[in-house]
Amino acid sequence: MRDNEILETLLALDQKISNRLRIREGQELLKALLSFLAHSGDSWYIEMALFLIWFFTKGKAHTVSAYFAGSIVIQAFIVIAIKFLIKRERPQGSWGTVYRNTDPHSFPSGHAARAIMLSVLAFSFNLPLIGWVTLLWGILLSFARVALGVHYLVDIIAGWIIGILLGFLMASLKPFFFALFPFAF
Repeated sequence: MRDNEILETLLALDQKISNRLRIREGQELLKALLSFLAHSGDSWYIEMALFLIWFFTKGKAHTVSAYFAGSIVIQAFIVIAIKFLIKRERPQGSWGTVYRNTDPHSFPSGHAARAIMLSVLAFSFNLPLIGWVTLLWGILLSFARVALGVHYLVDIIAGWIIGILLGFLMASLKPFFFALFPFAF
């Protein structure tokens, strides 16, 4: 088999598995729950919450919220760049019009990358409870996005890998960013 044929076979398998994970029509309560989970990872909601934490706290919560917010901005630029390089179209579907209109590309999942990166960062700040909660949340929101048809499973797995790598990178760069932007922390 040629490389192209292997890739096409893998993408077809990804589509088949992803389609099996999608919810069916008539499952309105499940759809509502999954919609809440899928939207909970939107960067503007997270950034707004982090700004409020940063604005109204001092100490560790102030520092962590600022670092999380900055890390999300960096993560967004990296994921968007990859999306525009790969240009994999989102699965067909009607849910998630805002995502389909503003970001027609699905690979990798920015929501998955963001959530897992935040989990890794929480552990790096010695916040294990937040780390475990964000890990569970990240897994649930990732599968919600597949179930609702705005991502394929491979998009999610790639997002998780990127999130892990970015989480470790951003954790290792804390001294650099603290020195560069002391006023933010």
